Amino acid sequence: MAGEDIDVLVIGGGAAGLMCALTAGARGRRVRVIEHANRCGKKILMSGGGRCNFTNTGTTPANFLSANPHFCKSALARYRPDDFIAMVDAHRIGWHEKELGQLFCDESSKRIVAMLLEENRRAGVRIHTATAVAGIDALPGGGFRVHSEPSHAGGSRGEGIAATFDAAALVVATGGLSIPSLGATGFGYELARRFGHTLVPTRAGLVPLTLSGKHQEHYADLAGVAVHVSARCGKARFDNAMLVTHRGLSGPAILQISNYWEPGRELWLDLLPELDAEAWLLHRQQEHPDALLQTALADVFPKRFAQRLCDQWFGNRPLRQYTHRQLPEIAAKLAHWPITASGTEGYRTAEVTLGGVDTREISSSTMASKKQPGLYFVGEVLDVTGWLGGYNFQWAWASGRAAGEAV
Repeated sequence: MAGEDIDVLVIGGGAAGLMCALTAGARGRRVRVIEHANRCGKKILMSGGGRCNFTNTGTTPANFLSANPHFCKSALARYRPDDFIAMVDAHRIGWHEKELGQLFCDESSKRIVAMLLEENRRAGVRIHTATAVAGIDALPGGGFRVHSEPSHAGGSRGEGIAATFDAAALVVATGGLSIPSLGATGFGYELARRFGHTLVPTRAGLVPLTLSGKHQEHYADLAGVAVHVSARCGKARFDNAMLVTHRGLSGPAILQISNYWEPGRELWLDLLPELDAEAWLLHRQQEHPDALLQTALADVFPKRFAQRLCDQWFGNRPLRQYTHRQLPEIAAKLAHWPITASGTEGYRTAEVTLGGVDTREISSSTMASKKQPGLYFVGEVLDVTGWLGGYNFQWAWASGRAAGEAV
């Protein structure tokens, strides 16, 4: 049985899918979006503590990880942060820069979702939530026949539609595996495999690290303590806050470095990245020889953290009782503090998914499959992962726009 004839069917109502749909709709294409959750943009809604870190003004290709690092350049060059900011401004959504080029809504992230939905409405796009894909067939003459059915995923109540669509173009905007409680699944990867695509192995990214055994025991009762550090793994380095948790370590510096860490790789911290620790300790010894080491360290660390350093590793004597060999050794330890992670908290709390559809089989200018005519992939389902701080949203906007201009 023939289905409703449309130009573009977008699977996924997240950031990349909505951007692709509104772009294609504005070009006069007949576009439908199906989203298996009960509402669009759930990841947008929860991002940035509900304020949505919707872009980063410093976005460059260097802020992304991929097995094919040049792939993201074209889309990012053609749709820049200023382009998205212009849309935000046109909808009179207040925003501010928090740090390091990270832009957040002054009010709720709901404003960003409402903006995208309104732009889609103006472009004539029809969106069906609580609707899942029941089957996809490539048509002999080109295009796809897609069967949909009501979904019970992601909080939906089966209020979607059962329908058949014949679409000239199919856009996969299903996201990755991160935060399954929001409805994340591996459907996009399964679809890619079906049409002959290769997958770069996936793993949780921008995710807290876990500790075990004695490594966890050293920190567990410090949960909630934050320290400014420089986290390093290989050539990667991120200066920001580290937060001690009941299970291990989190905070921006740890989330960033988690993209580069894998079991067996050395991970270490500079606990005083803005100080010459050796010179500082020797100066404190000279100026305050009777002060306890813990007292000195409490000037640059939270008191509980300073106490743990002394109790567990350095002792706590007056500074004059430490030799001119011992203080440099303490300083060297602070500057190269080893972390033995046992793993990560996994997709449950990961902000993104590393890996995905191999971009060597995708057009960098249009996001079109090189394996199947009329098939496109956008956003997180691709093997393109940004740093923490708005970069992944900018990739969603840029890749969605690129496909929307091409379908």
